Amino acid sequence: LITCNKSEERRVRANDREYNEKFQYASNCIMTSKYNIITFLPINLFEQFQEVANTYFLFLLILQLIPQISSLSWFTTIVPLALVLSITAVKDATDDYVSTSLTTIFYNIYFQADLLLLSSSEPHGLCYIETAELDGETNMKVRQSVSVTSELGDSNNLASFDGEVVCEPPNNKLDRFCGTLYWREKKYPLTNQNMLLRGCVLRNTEACYGLVIFAGPDTKLMQNSGRTKFKRTSIDRLMNTLVLWIFGFLVCMGVILAVGNAVWEREVGSLFQSYLPWDPPVDNFLFSAFLSFWSYVIILNTVVPISLYVSVEVIRLGHSYFINWDQHMFCSQCNTAAEARTTTLNEELGQVEYIFSDKTGTLTQNIMIFNKCSINGQTYVTESLGPQLKGLDFTPFNPLADPNFCFYDDTLLESVKVGDLHTHEFFRLLSLCHTVMSEEKSEGELLYKAQSPDEGALVTAARNFGFVFRSRTPGTITTTEMGRPVTYTLLAILDFNNIRKRMSVIVRNPEGKIRLYCKGADTVLFERLHPCNQELMNITSDHLNEYAADGLRTLALAYRDLSEDEWETWSESHRCADKATDCREDRLAATYEQIEQDMLLGATAIEDKLQEGVPETIAVLSLANIKIWVLTGDKQETAVNIGYSCKMLTDDMTEVFIISGHTVQSVRQELRSKQPQCSPSPPPPPNFMENISGEFALVINGHSLAHALEADMEREFVSTACACKAVICCRVTPLQKAQVVELIKKHKKAVTLAIGDGANDVSMIKSAHIGVGISGQEGIQAVLASDYSFAQFRFLQRLLLVHGRWSYLRMCRFLCYFFYKNFAFTMVHFWFGFFCGFSAQTVYDQYFITLYNIVYTSLPVLAMGIFDQDVPDQRSLEYPKLYEPGQLNLLFNKRQFFICIAQGIYTSVVLFFVPYAVLSDATQSTGVPLADYQTFAVTTATALVIVVSVQIALDTGFWTVFNHVFVWGSLGSYFTIMFALHSQTLFRIFPNQFHFVGRAHSTLMQPVVWLTIALATAICTVPVLAVRFLKLDLKPQLSDTLVRQKKRKPLGRSVGGAWRGKGSVSEGRLGARGGSRRSGYAFAHQEGFGELITSGKNMRLSSLALATFASRHSSSWIDTLRKKKHTHRFDGDRLYTYSTCHNCLWLMVTVIMNG
Repeated sequence: LITCNKSEERRVRANDREYNEKFQYASNCIMTSKYNIITFLPINLFEQFQEVANTYFLFLLILQLIPQISSLSWFTTIVPLALVLSITAVKDATDDYVSTSLTTIFYNIYFQADLLLLSSSEPHGLCYIETAELDGETNMKVRQSVSVTSELGDSNNLASFDGEVVCEPPNNKLDRFCGTLYWREKKYPLTNQNMLLRGCVLRNTEACYGLVIFAGPDTKLMQNSGRTKFKRTSIDRLMNTLVLWIFGFLVCMGVILAVGNAVWEREVGSLFQSYLPWDPPVDNFLFSAFLSFWSYVIILNTVVPISLYVSVEVIRLGHSYFINWDQHMFCSQCNTAAEARTTTLNEELGQVEYIFSDKTGTLTQNIMIFNKCSINGQTYVTESLGPQLKGLDFTPFNPLADPNFCFYDDTLLESVKVGDLHTHEFFRLLSLCHTVMSEEKSEGELLYKAQSPDEGALVTAARNFGFVFRSRTPGTITTTEMGRPVTYTLLAILDFNNIRKRMSVIVRNPEGKIRLYCKGADTVLFERLHPCNQELMNITSDHLNEYAADGLRTLALAYRDLSEDEWETWSESHRCADKATDCREDRLAATYEQIEQDMLLGATAIEDKLQEGVPETIAVLSLANIKIWVLTGDKQETAVNIGYSCKMLTDDMTEVFIISGHTVQSVRQELRSKQPQCSPSPPPPPNFMENISGEFALVINGHSLAHALEADMEREFVSTACACKAVICCRVTPLQKAQVVELIKKHKKAVTLAIGDGANDVSMIKSAHIGVGISGQEGIQAVLASDYSFAQFRFLQRLLLVHGRWSYLRMCRFLCYFFYKNFAFTMVHFWFGFFCGFSAQTVYDQYFITLYNIVYTSLPVLAMGIFDQDVPDQRSLEYPKLYEPGQLNLLFNKRQFFICIAQGIYTSVVLFFVPYAVLSDATQSTGVPLADYQTFAVTTATALVIVVSVQIALDTGFWTVFNHVFVWGSLGSYFTIMFALHSQTLFRIFPNQFHFVGRAHSTLMQPVVWLTIALATAICTVPVLAVRFLKLDLKPQLSDTLVRQKKRKPLGRSVGGAWRGKGSVSEGRLGARGGSRRSGYAFAHQEGFGELITSGKNMRLSSLALATFASRHSSSWIDTLRKKKHTHRFDGDRLYTYSTCHNCLWLMVTVIMNG
């Protein structure tokens, strides 16, 4: 009997279902939704009652069922509560259904489980895969089956296979697998090279066969995905806190009024017992106070009305529709619109401080383009010199040219045609020094299968300039050079690794001459040059600096001739090192060093094509005080080059820190050594914006990050990283991405946003406060896990600076007004308690209490919360500093809450005491006194509705048709309903419910009543207007200045126009030093692939290949914009901007105008 401890190991036996079922492993069903039919109701109600207000109103509902303490009908609470719960439940169910729509995974393309590769249609059991869903890399990778199973290619052999795998339990390590295959009384070791992980894509292989090891939630991809979390905004959390405070305030008011009731009952109330007895009788005044306390809790509960949460959900829904309908976020190329996949996080978009972005497919298109080159001291570029110049036509002299390849410098083509030796050697190197596989389906139709997009771009460039790579065997490379077929003998491949940063090939040409060709990082190759190459090296170095300043991926090329003796001697030492069982890698590296000397030929520059608008978007978001971190599974050099291309990193930065330690001590030492440079002053509190001194950047590798994330070092890492303007984490796993996000959430208390396009970004997207999915070419798992999705990274600018900022502004204004109007409404009952014997009598009738928040004041505040704005969308984009109030949480916080409450209490005092003072001695024209309860109630209610309507008119900054209709319509509905409730018609139908016939009409016909209402309105609103005018005059915000400018005269265009104000997209010089860039090189390669080629194991008879090339990304406006320096002057009401080259001219004009 074989047992298995699932926490320590896993056992899987092929073709034995009964055996495998004993262990009850997970099925391959993956559920990403929060609910199902059975769990929806309990889970959703549990979530909703986490809202303090919902629990609060449920408690009030229970109190209202007790007749001794309730003066209001129970339906006044249960109907709104049921409505709120129902609307929210429908919204949550819709969100969950949309976010988890099933997607078909096509056969033989995506792996749906973690498989052990048994065999394939390729020789030697090879399988070509793409791991973009896992690590973001789209270059091809090779997996190979165990040799003993590589021939199990037909159904009979597979059906008889009964091997058993014993391996490690499910874990999240994507780059490690340890197991053993037991078959035919032998055991075979298994590694990660034998595994096909869920999310990988089968490329250029017709079929493969595997044994499922991990399925469903046990797969490594899902182990890295993290759990779905309930996301709440900071405003939600603040609202819950404020509701608790308001409940405490409510209890205090209830206690005060209950004590007043006890005193009144003991001193005065006992005198009324003979003709106003309690029913049932209450002899103890303390018990009377106890009942009075709960009665006032019910009456005063409207300080937090239940309609608040309904209104919040409606406003958020409207904001979500605005995002979905925004044509500026629609991608016409892929016919994809932006989508708000949740309706609960919109205002959080206006408070983001940190953005965590994937690289591949998010910032870049992962399309490499041969852009420039330097050959023997001469530089050649691919940039068009003008709109009239077309790309070179290579087909007349080279029928094998790729028609999609573009190059504009005809001098390079002419140099090839005239037979320049250096130029020919340059492209010969590119056609020979690589690990590309070629597929020629028909004569001249070549398809290159490149392990990296860099190599594909270089081989394609050589192809178009007449040096065409055709095919290879384990010992030969066949090319076509200027129309002539040439076969080289491949003697050796000196493989690439991250330490060597280069690769070389040694070939023998048909004439018998042996030559070594090498390509790699320029900093590495320059160290190995012959002294006679010093002048050429200096020229090439200058060219490389120019290329690096343009954000291109640079690569140096070199060669040397070898004699037969040199080759024989080196070959023997190489064979010995290759067969070594200990320190094999070190010995091989030493032999490579012996021969890679005394050479130089030129350099190349490759453009990793960015998505449209990425540099501009990053520049604008940086001006909005948003820090952008790039978290990628790609190599350090690739990530750094992209950082320069998208302007995250610039040569004007003080320093770019590289953290690459392999031990805890080394990483700690590196972090501590950087802190004094980037953090000269104590760090600010978490609730303040970061104050960066100088411009620093941090680049850290995955192995170093693993140590930096440890509990005893995470604070040092956060301190150093957050003091830098840009952070790039490379070679990180999906789980590390999520850990970095959680780390910032924990230590900085800042709102985070994660954006990505692949399955390897899902855990990061789920961990961040806001997750954004790019609907790109790496599947839709990121979109399904996201809160918002769109097609291109550049749309993030509009999502945050326009929709996010507007949503935050609208929600804050809505909440401020809502709390104000409800305190103004409710506190009148509190003052009335001192004049009615603390008897829990209400000022207003119960219908007004029920309709106040549902009908009279609900729609105007909804219109403001949905449509309001302070500045147009274009101004929000042109002035990123407008985004700062949301990051600092200035528009709605505890201080603003108390200000609103104070204003509401002040309004309630005016609304109660002004009518009370006026009407106490007033009489009608007939001489009848007006000092009765119903006249006072109608006057106070009317004054309240008018005052709050005037207040919302003052708070609204952007009037639409809906605002006018709702404000005037609410006022009209109030008078209509009030006259109806006091009409004889309702009295005849319901005589027991409507007693005060005609009271509204008789009250509002009195001039003194309208004078009272006008006086109360003026007293309530004039101080508010005075404070606002003083604030605008003494301490205006940027938005106030822009609004004032708009009212005075039209503003000039900011981008590329005549002027720009403080906080706008300013210009800054992007330096061209390039020196700090020289460590970055264009060589995204995988170690060990050269050995696979020379062994012949990767050769096959037929295969499919894919090579996609696109036109060069056009230059963006930010590059032109940054070439100029501008000076800004901010002067009260006026805003000037003028070029420094015109400063003297402006000064002369000013002097002349002033006489």
